[in-house]
Amino acid sequence: MIKARIPAHNSHANLSGYVAARRSFKWSNAAAELGINSDAGVNIIAQSIDKWAARPDTAGQPAMIFHKGGHTDIYTFLQMRDISARWAGFFVKNGLEAGDCLMIFLPPCRAFFFAMAACARAGIVFCPVFASSGYSELESRLADIAPKAVLTDPGLVEMIPPERAAALKTLFLTTDAPGLYDNEIVVGDGPASLPADFSPRLVTPGTALYVVYTSGSTRPPKGIIHGHGDMVGIYASAKWVLDLKADDVLWTDADPAWVTGTVYAALAPWLCGVASVVSEAPAPSSAVNAYRTLEACRVTVWYTTPNTIRGLMEAGEDLPGRYNLDALRHIVTVGAPLMPDPFYWVRKHLGLSPHDNWWMSETGMICIANLPCLDIKPGAIGKPLPGIEAAVLDDSGWELPALSIGQLALKSGWPAMMVGLWGDRARYEGHFQNNWFLTGDIALQDEEGYFYHQGRLDDILKTRENRAIGPFEIEQALCGHPAVAEAAVIARGGDRDTGTSSIKAFVTLKPGNPASSRLNREIRMFLKAGVAPDIDVDEITFTEKLPRTRNGKLLRRVLRAWELGLPGGDAVSMED
Repeated sequence: MIKARIPAHNSHANLSGYVAARRSFKWSNAAAELGINSDAGVNIIAQSIDKWAARPDTAGQPAMIFHKGGHTDIYTFLQMRDISARWAGFFVKNGLEAGDCLMIFLPPCRAFFFAMAACARAGIVFCPVFASSGYSELESRLADIAPKAVLTDPGLVEMIPPERAAALKTLFLTTDAPGLYDNEIVVGDGPASLPADFSPRLVTPGTALYVVYTSGSTRPPKGIIHGHGDMVGIYASAKWVLDLKADDVLWTDADPAWVTGTVYAALAPWLCGVASVVSEAPAPSSAVNAYRTLEACRVTVWYTTPNTIRGLMEAGEDLPGRYNLDALRHIVTVGAPLMPDPFYWVRKHLGLSPHDNWWMSETGMICIANLPCLDIKPGAIGKPLPGIEAAVLDDSGWELPALSIGQLALKSGWPAMMVGLWGDRARYEGHFQNNWFLTGDIALQDEEGYFYHQGRLDDILKTRENRAIGPFEIEQALCGHPAVAEAAVIARGGDRDTGTSSIKAFVTLKPGNPASSRLNREIRMFLKAGVAPDIDVDEITFTEKLPRTRNGKLLRRVLRAWELGLPGGDAVSMED
């Protein structure tokens, strides 16, 4: 823990009285601000894009700003309403119905955002997937969620396993179809010929809006379901943490397939009525692209990652001075702990204090944050938002005193909390204990209520693109090699600044396959091709057997002990 303290930079923020707000806040107040009537149905598009498009003073305001190569395309709220209505009509015309699932497999682009808005409008559940996903990753997602359709582009369609593509009702292509499958339909200019009169389908708050996959440690990836009722928590957190105001230009530089991009590059700015910037550049997180986007789009609020900031640092101290960044007033980070070096670098070279915060796919919204109205303690993820009760629990579920390390937990019931896991109710219920949502993260809380993130309980690994991927997925891919019998993967610390994991694999070989340096390299290349290009296994160790309990549960903690040269204990006698 760092004892330094940075005074609050904005005592006039949207949330200015933290203590009073926590004492008096009710989620019904945020719902009322959004104009939600509890007796009527809801739809996140009705309470966001359509609301602003219906007002003469905001209909012509920018909703989306797409930036690439020095050129920007601006879409107003009125245009977004019409485009999303036409796209919704196009999807329905081509066989999708309310409750169906559409997987969106695209890089960051306008089609991605048009499709998300259209699906929400029509009651179609959308499932965003990274364009960098590998063959195995795609196959597992498609097998689990069994979408009725996939939206992709000709450059990515061949990544979809042929048997999965053929089983789809429709394979939507953004542009010319390559003619690989009979179910291909080109979107192109098709929606433009349809009327813009598709009204939002009203649903209950718990009706599924989107499904995002996050990886488990010892089990297959889980599809986290979020509902239209998330809008209440998303709206409040965007106002308080991002401090969004009517004339702001927000750039959330996350891929829309990452939950941060889904929520805070699309849903949050639409709800708050502010412009959202999307970089369509090939390398959106590069230092030069970051500075150019901030300058060209006159960004006022930047939601980024410590990894991006580290890239700015590596690019040099002279670059910031070459760009006009005077519009920028607030910087927020997420994705990995914000270490002192990047924190103070931003303060020195950009003139602002970056505000770290914490949340996860399951929470659906920022839950703990360094708010603009509060002092910052570098290294801390901040304090719980009004309406959020957080605690550090021991192994028995009891609250621990200050300065004790335990599992971070949130009292269940906030409006953006996940409403389920796709096809696995029992696994969903396992996340809760005595009305606490167990995050799986390790944390401690100081005497003033600031929380400090200390890592993960379930060994989740981070890629260079801020994607979370579980050891289970990598182990499955390793076992796909014909010489591999079993495999286990652990993180070896990695880069604490960026959150990127350093990965080591332990592999047992099938009979007739002697261990060798050549086979080691071959398996590493096989893994890289089968999982994703941004996954690197730094080392593979061949072993005769893997440590397991009597019930067969893999004991990664024993592998970590081996790695540190410590005794791992008698694995066979250990209980689950």
